[in-house]
Order: sequence, then C-alpha cells, then structure tokens
Amino acid sequence: MTALSAASAAYIVAGLLFVLSLAGLSRHETARTGNGFGIAGMAIALAATIGLAARDLDAGATALIAVAMVAGAAIGLWRARRVQMTGMPELIAILHSFVGLAAVLVGWNGYLSVERAGAAQTEVPENLLGIHSAEVVIGVFIGAVTFTGSIVAFLKLSARIKSNPLMLPGHNWLNLGALVAFAALTVAFVVSPSLGVLAAVTVLALALGWHLVASIGGGDMPVVVSMLNSYSGWAAAASGFLLDNDLLIITGALVGSSGAYLSYIMCRAMNRSFLSVIAGGFGNEGSTAAATEDGEHTEITAEDAADLLRTARSVIITPGYGMAVAHAQGPVAELTRKLTDKGVRVRFGIHPVAGRLPGHMNVLLAEAKVPYDIVLEMDEVNDDFPDTSVVLVIGANDTVNPAALDDPGSPIAGMPVLHVWEAEDVIVFKRSMNTGYAGVQNPLFFRDNTRMLFGDARERVDDILRSL
Repeated sequence: MTALSAASAAYIVAGLLFVLSLAGLSRHETARTGNGFGIAGMAIALAATIGLAARDLDAGATALIAVAMVAGAAIGLWRARRVQMTGMPELIAILHSFVGLAAVLVGWNGYLSVERAGAAQTEVPENLLGIHSAEVVIGVFIGAVTFTGSIVAFLKLSARIKSNPLMLPGHNWLNLGALVAFAALTVAFVVSPSLGVLAAVTVLALALGWHLVASIGGGDMPVVVSMLNSYSGWAAAASGFLLDNDLLIITGALVGSSGAYLSYIMCRAMNRSFLSVIAGGFGNEGSTAAATEDGEHTEITAEDAADLLRTARSVIITPGYGMAVAHAQGPVAELTRKLTDKGVRVRFGIHPVAGRLPGHMNVLLAEAKVPYDIVLEMDEVNDDFPDTSVVLVIGANDTVNPAALDDPGSPIAGMPVLHVWEAEDVIVFKRSMNTGYAGVQNPLFFRDNTRMLFGDARERVDDILRSL
C-alpha cells in the first residue's frame, strides 16, 4: 500500500471516529466514550499527516512539523489541566480563534504559492485558477472573522471587557456594508489576484469579526460561542479545500454544521432568531438594583432554610453560573443525598443556556456524582413547580426571571424560563442584589414566596448541611 492510499484510509477511519464522537457527546452517559473516539480520530489523523509529510518533504521539514505538533499538544494539555469548569466557555472561545488564525495563514500561503508564484509554476491548471482564488479569499475571510470574533468573545466571557453590546450608529448597516464590500473584493481578487486586494479582505474581515461580536450583548453570549464554533468549522473546511485535504473538509463540515445546528437550538431555547442575535441583543451593562425599584426583598438564614427543607415533600434545584463560580456543586450533591435519605424527592431543573455554555451545569453535576436521572431539562420539569415544596435557585438569575413572561417590554420578553415562582417557597442563593449577566432586573426577588440567602453559595450550602 502506498503512503497516499494509507493516508486516505487513515483519514476515512478518523472521519468515522469523529462522527462517533459527535454521537457519543450528544448524551451525558456516553460523553466520555465520545470524547475518546474524538481523541483516537485526531491521533490517527496526525499520524497520517506526518506520514504524508515524510513522503513529500525532507527530513528537516518533517521534524519541524512533528516538533510543532508535540509543542501544541503539550500546551493544550497544560491549559486543559489548569482550566476550571467556570473558565471552559472562554477557553473554547480562545481555541476557536486559533482555528481562525490557522485558516488565515493557510489562505495567505495558498496565495503566495499559487497566484503570486504564477500558475505556470504550480500544479493548478490555468482553468481552475479562479476557483483556487475564490477558495483563498473565502478561507481568509471566514478565518479572520472567526479570529477576532473569538477574541472578543473570550474577553467578554472572562470579564476582561464589559459584556454589554457595543451599539455604534447604524451598526447593522456597517455589518451589511462589510459583506457587500467582501463580495466586491472577492470578484476583484478572482479576476485579478493581488496582494493589496487580499490584504484589504483580511483587514475588512478582522474588523467585521470584532464588530460583529462586540455588538452582541452578554445575554446572547452562549449563542455566540456556538456560532463561532460553526465559523471555525467552515474555516477548517475552507483550509481543507486549499490544502486538498479530505479529512479537513470532512471535519470542518461536521464542526460547522453541528455548531450551526446548536446555535439554532439555543436560539429556540431563548426564543430568539439568529438574525436578532447577530443584530445585537439584550445584555446591557449590569447594575445594582435598589430594593425600592420593585419592592422589598425578604432575607432568610441558612438555619431557617434548613427548616423549610426538612419539612419539604419535594425540592427542585435550579443551578446557574454562580454555582460554578462558587464551586458549590460538591456541597449541593451532598445536600441532595442528605435530603433523599430523609425521604425528600430532589430533582434538578437545567435551563438550556445555564452556565454560559450548553451542558455546563450537567457536567458540573456529573462530576459531583449527582445521578443522571434526577437532572432534568427545563421542558421536563417546568410543569412540576406548582407541586414543589421548595425551589433552591443557586447562582441562577436570568433563566428564572418571570419578566420574560409577564413584561412585554423586558429585554428578555418571550425567552423561555424556569417557572420557579410557582412553587410554595423559593430560596435564592445570591451574593448581592446585582442584576444577572444579561443586565436585566429580576422581579422574582421581590415576590412574597421568595427568600434571599446572601453570601457565597458554597458556604451557605455548607451552613444548611450543618443545620440539617
């Protein structure tokens, strides 16, 4: 078997493993196995790539490729081991930026090695040169948008810049104008490839990626992460066409389509259209709300909360990003076990976008050994709140806001939320009366059946455990 046919066979096996990986990652019970399939597929793909490099390149170039792979793997393992679950959304965002940057570099290399060198000195036929030029400019554009967009998403998710949307005058027209300019520059580049046109496309795409994500509010950032995931997939597919690499095309298409579908699912979960997210959405700068704005809130102590739980028939826990920040999942799991031992029915209600990343809360609870069968999605648990004795809202805010249903003028009007206020008693674990990530006030805090338990969520749950 020749090196080329062996590599092709390896790419097919790797592609199948990537499909199995996506299938496994679709369920919590099989996620670890799915992740293993993905690792195996990538290992096979890298080995095949080095094999092809050894055939086509000299020993020095092959060694450089191997060193780059080892260095990248070492850095990736180091960062993956150090990152906390709360930092996972921004880690994913910054990883997307690397894919975008790689696509830009591949596109520029394609121009320098083909169009700049001249078709006569390359293997690209004269009649296919226009197609190659289109691949170059499209790949560079998608990659550059992904690169700067992912960096802005990382900065917002890690609170290095404000999460409220940047609203420049006519910002939607600016985005539309950038797309029209890109179409015109693409035609110009295909007709007459030049360094200046490609540089203009690159600068335009970098600016568009920055402005596109900067204009999107914090409340829509979960959708942005999955959207950038899709962009990075299409950027990889574009690189695959330029490099004539079937595996990159397959992998990029898988990532791009799955990311697009995830964005669609999340938009449905938030009752938002994809275009409204791109146009900029809710997510104004968070502020501290005075109690007099919506009424007086009522506080509760951990001891009184324990008394309510001790006499409860059923309890639903709705976690949010605050639980992750406080690292409270361990004590929450222990509280779940203790209440279950006392005969209390305990379940979890998970909003699709809880934790700024799909599946974020589920992973945290799985790590804390919470049984899968009591972790329910929003649609599975929403009808059960009227028959629930106590709801514990731990670190959640926007996903339990009744204004989404009651206030047509609210920025989150129409967004599906967990109907926690329908329970007999609601205990909200919160550090302060600040608004949530979307910057929207929550009338739940001022309802008659709501009690506020202030402080660090982990410490307050520990206090309840001691009282129990």
